[in-house]
Amino acid sequence: MAERSYDFLMPSVNFFGPGVISKIGDRAKMLGMKKLVIVTDKFLEGLKGGAVEQTLDSLKAAGVDYVVYNNVEPNPKIRNIKEVKKLYEESGADSIITVGGGSAHDTGKGAGIILTNGDDITKLAGIETLDKALPPLIAVNTTAGTGSELTRHAVITNEETHLKFVVVSWRNIPLVSFNDPTLMLDVPKGLTAATGMDAFVQAVEPYVSVDHNPITDSQCVEAIKLIETSLREAVANGNNLDARTKMVEAEMLAGMAFNNANLGYVHAMAHQLGGQYDAPHGVCCALLLPYVEEYNIIACPDRFAQLAEIMGENTEGLSTRDAAELAIKAMKQLSEDVGIPHSIKEIGAKPEDFELMAENALKDGNAFSNPRKGTKEDIIKIFQAAYDAE
Repeated sequence: MAERSYDFLMPSVNFFGPGVISKIGDRAKMLGMKKLVIVTDKFLEGLKGGAVEQTLDSLKAAGVDYVVYNNVEPNPKIRNIKEVKKLYEESGADSIITVGGGSAHDTGKGAGIILTNGDDITKLAGIETLDKALPPLIAVNTTAGTGSELTRHAVITNEETHLKFVVVSWRNIPLVSFNDPTLMLDVPKGLTAATGMDAFVQAVEPYVSVDHNPITDSQCVEAIKLIETSLREAVANGNNLDARTKMVEAEMLAGMAFNNANLGYVHAMAHQLGGQYDAPHGVCCALLLPYVEEYNIIACPDRFAQLAEIMGENTEGLSTRDAAELAIKAMKQLSEDVGIPHSIKEIGAKPEDFELMAENALKDGNAFSNPRKGTKEDIIKIFQAAYDAE
């Protein structure tokens, strides 16, 4: 590890804590933004006193003009990013602010990509494929989950093929991120659980990734500890500001970690589930996590034994392999406690689709950093195990 060099990417400025959303207008003005496209969804736009309203109030106070795109949908589609591009060009905008969770941020990033790098985003799938900078981008986050407000990942669904693909580039990283935990107090428990489990997976996968390094390791460890102690509380009582704050801290740490150490087969496979069945991303990740990581144990059993200890399991006197198995048990317990379904069957998965999904998973940009290198047959078996779970 000491002989390998690595870089570390994150937004240049990150605002965190209750009330920071009020700083958006001043920061936009400081960056020279004249006309913004606000990328959000209808629910958030209509929420009285919510993130969109507070964002607009801050922009008005700073004298920054804007138009609103409110048609973001879960698992954002190519049509969504083209709609944002059209509004951007017709309105004479010069920058973008995304307000929401991962879907809003991915939509804004996707629009930025096709505004400057060519209209066919499918040709840009992969790692560091972008030659030109995106328009200036600010991300206002409303869920403690995806970490997209911090990362170089843009995940888009081709609605014609049902294929979810990722464009990974340092050019996608927002200039500024805002994480205000007070915006998350009213997030429903199902969404809290799904996004929280996504953050958990995004802390586990970089920890066992072939690209992990000492900095990302420390971020993963702290994120996992925070999630282990606060996600259940946030799901049980959404108005628990302390739990919400810890979850935001955790998702930021996890986002920074996977932005640099990358992910693995959980995300590569979850993208196929989400694209094929339009299922919630965090739920897909949570359902696949224990089965992917059980497959991965032989590649780095010591890392999994460490994960068990990080999650509070008693590993004293156990062999490395037995301790590693406790990590898998703890992952399943966390999912069950926050109400994640038991099987991918429950989100509509069909075994006849597994072969194609396995092929596409191995092509996904997240697959290459998985600690164990698998075959199509291996991935099919993992899908089947997650399908047969009870």
